Amino acid sequence: MVTKVPDWGEFVLAEWTQPFDQGDLTYFFPLLQQVEERLGYRPRFGAFDAAFDAWYVYAYFHRESDPAGGFAAVPFSEKGGYKVNGRRFSLEGLPICAAGFPMPLQVVFTDRTSCLIEHERGKYICPLATTARKRVTCPIRHANAKRGGCTAMMPTSIGARLRYTLDRDSELYKRLYRQRTAIERINSQALALGIERPHLRNGQAIANHNTLIYLLINLRFLQRLKRGQPQAE
Repeated sequence: MVTKVPDWGEFVLAEWTQPFDQGDLTYFFPLLQQVEERLGYRPRFGAFDAAFDAWYVYAYFHRESDPAGGFAAVPFSEKGGYKVNGRRFSLEGLPICAAGFPMPLQVVFTDRTSCLIEHERGKYICPLATTARKRVTCPIRHANAKRGGCTAMMPTSIGARLRYTLDRDSELYKRLYRQRTAIERINSQALALGIERPHLRNGQAIANHNTLIYLLINLRFLQRLKRGQPQAE
């Protein structure tokens, strides 16, 4: 994890080394825990690539009590067959079916298997199938109408909704996401210092080697600050 100092460059804020068989999302919480410890607070914004398109990444940066807001700038990955505008939501946060009706929450349960973290998941059902009146015909005659209506399974966290409702065309989102180039510049420095092919076999030794590389990058950044030399783009 890196942060940028305008006009001066960027430095490493947190690092975590794992074997290559670990997915990108397994880095999220260990890295953000370090970030919080070093900053002394939870950051309001973060920029990540599409591998981090997960509901809990959006939920982490969301602040109910912060009128200025905060969010994770992450591209939509279209996993699960849904497109970026594939789900719409009512003002109450309920998913809206293809016919345009809010889908009531039928049941919630604890999901321990479909995600990296344990979370509450809900089943939302067709509103027409739950009416106490005579069964109402689906106005768009959806294919699921004959099978009890459409259903939606998703986390109840606001992060699940933010995946779809985040304005990725806004200037703030674009400006924040462009800061990800800082990662590439740090990676380029680390590559030049031999991070890609360490001549070590022990996992802990490699982790220590990586830490030393990032420390050296930060020391070089500190040296530029002391000399008053901005980093060339």
